Amino acid sequence: MTDANRLNVLLTSAAAKVTLLTALRSAAKRIHNSAVIIGGDSSSPVVSQYFSDDFWLMPPLSEASTNDIISGLLQRKVSHILPSRDGELLFWAKYKKHLASEGVQVLVADEQSILRCLDKQLFADFLIEKGLPAIATYSNLDTAAHNSAKWVVKERFGAGSQSIGLALDTAAALQHATELKQAVFQPFVAGKELSIDAWLNKAGQLKAHIYRYRIKVQHGESQITQTVALPQYDDIIRDTLQALQLTGPVVLQAIIDNQQQLHIIECNSRFGGASTLGIKAGVDSLYWSLAESCGLDLNAMQFVPAPTPITQVRFAGDLYL
Repeated sequence: MTDANRLNVLLTSAAAKVTLLTALRSAAKRIHNSAVIIGGDSSSPVVSQYFSDDFWLMPPLSEASTNDIISGLLQRKVSHILPSRDGELLFWAKYKKHLASEGVQVLVADEQSILRCLDKQLFADFLIEKGLPAIATYSNLDTAAHNSAKWVVKERFGAGSQSIGLALDTAAALQHATELKQAVFQPFVAGKELSIDAWLNKAGQLKAHIYRYRIKVQHGESQITQTVALPQYDDIIRDTLQALQLTGPVVLQAIIDNQQQLHIIECNSRFGGASTLGIKAGVDSLYWSLAESCGLDLNAMQFVPAPTPITQVRFAGDLYL
C-alpha cells in the first residue's frame, strides 16, 4: 500500500472504547485489508491499547501542543482521525482543513455545527426558531417562557449527564444550579428516552437513521437499548439533522411523551457509546465515513434496516495476555 492510498485510522480519546475500536477496524478492513487502527489517548495505560494495532500516547489537545500533534500524525502516516469525545471535537474541526492539506481526513463536522450542538442554549434556540420540537432551554428561570412544575437543570456545555438535576421543583432547581458552572433550565418532560443513530454525508444530507429506546442508562450511556420502528418521526429527524448541518455519525437524543409527541433534547455530533447497535441495525456509519473519504460511491451502498428489533446489552469483559 502506498502512502497515497494507505488507511491508517486513529481513534482519539480511545480510553476503554473497545467496541468502537473493534467496529472501526472491521469497517476499515472492508476497504483495505491491510488497514491499521491506532488507538490514541493522553493517558496510559488504557484498556483500548491492548486491542489496537498500535497505540499513541498523545500530547493533551491544546493550542500549545498543536505542532507536536500534527508532527505525530504525519510520523505515523495517519490517514483518518475519528474523534470520540465531545471535549475534543472543536479542536479537530478547527484543524480539519489544514490536516486535509497534509493528507489527513478528520471525520467530524465543521466548527459552527459542532459548537451549535455543544451549547445547549444555542442548540435549542436554533431549532425552535426553525419550528423544530427542541425542548426550550433557559439560562435564567426569571426569563423562562414556560411555567413548568418540574425542571431539568444541567450544564450548558459538556455531556448532558454531568451533574444533571431531574424533575426538580423551582426552588430545588435554583439550588441545584448554584452547584453548576453554567446552568441551564429545561421544562421536565416525562416519557420514553430515545436515541437516534444517524449518518449524514459530506453535504449534510441524511442517508440513514435508526431509533432505539434507552432502557437502562448509566453515566449517560445506554447499558441496555433496543431498536424500534418509529417512521412517524422520520421527517422531524431528517429536518433536524440537516438543519444542524452535521456530517458523519451522530446521535440525537429525544423523549416521546405520553401524548406521543417527540421532544428533542440534544445531539452528539460524533459516534455514540452505544452506536454500534446502529451499525448492527443497518446504519453502517463508520464504513460509510471511511468509504466516502476514500472516494467510493455511496449511492451503491444501500441502507438495509434490520427487519426485527435488536437489543444491545453492554457489559465488561476480561482479557488474558
